Amino acid sequence: MTVSTHGPDPAQRILAVHAELPPSLRKVADFVLAEPEAVERCSAAELARRAGTSQAAVTRFCQTIGLEGYQGLVLLLAREQGRRAGDPVWGGAEVGPDILPHDDLERVVAVVAAADVRSLQDTARRLDLVALERAAQAVARARRVDVYGVGGSAAMAAETDSRLFGIGVPVRNWTEVHAATTSAALLTPADVVIAVSVSGATREVVEPAALAARRGATTIAVTGEPGSPLARSADVVLTVAPGGTTFREGPFAARHAQLFVIDCLYVRVAQLTYDRASAARALTHHIPEDHAVRAPRPRRRTG
Repeated sequence: MTVSTHGPDPAQRILAVHAELPPSLRKVADFVLAEPEAVERCSAAELARRAGTSQAAVTRFCQTIGLEGYQGLVLLLAREQGRRAGDPVWGGAEVGPDILPHDDLERVVAVVAAADVRSLQDTARRLDLVALERAAQAVARARRVDVYGVGGSAAMAAETDSRLFGIGVPVRNWTEVHAATTSAALLTPADVVIAVSVSGATREVVEPAALAARRGATTIAVTGEPGSPLARSADVVLTVAPGGTTFREGPFAARHAQLFVIDCLYVRVAQLTYDRASAARALTHHIPEDHAVRAPRPRRRTG
């Protein structure tokens, strides 16, 4: 998701439509105008609660001022705060999440780095530690763990599989919908599903996760949209904050934040299953070294 660095600042955008907003959206507008700094620390649900309205109203408000969703509002406000503070990366008039055809490579690197750093910071700040602990506890005691992810999230599903497999968790990654649905149909209340989707609306992820839930499995959603169909049907929701730039929207923008959440889950599971995880690592740590190609020793000269 990209928010343009051009055009009016957030306050101007809001004031331009304020008089025409219905009461539920006007509550959101008034809160954002009064406490823009607080928005960065709030989830969409928390902002809705503090503004005295619904999460759906927050989403509609964001769309009314020309944004795709709540993360766009957070990004827009962060850029404006940075501009006022003189931040050379986020706030300067010359640099923001947009990358123009004439921008030099130094600026490209600065924009991408700033977006990823902010994405990680925002994700860490909003990460629900109670939910993360519930997820880790469920994975640690699971008979079996299914991981679902397709398209841009397939790589993160594979990373989840690789990490958990390496510490002895009985896990399998499914990226084909028929196979995922078949697997979901065979799950039990002793099992866990980790479903990865930035939008939380990808059918190939939502449908097998919903079936797994009906089968009684514990379902964990890793998503950028806490109000999405996937999140609404999950037992545990772990929210990521994408760091969008030009050419990096959607799953690409969320890749580092997703991996951060997955790593936090993985490390906590390793803690909770310390003996099993340590034994698995001890049995496998030599494999990369054993398969390393070494340069031949130089021949000694004779004579």
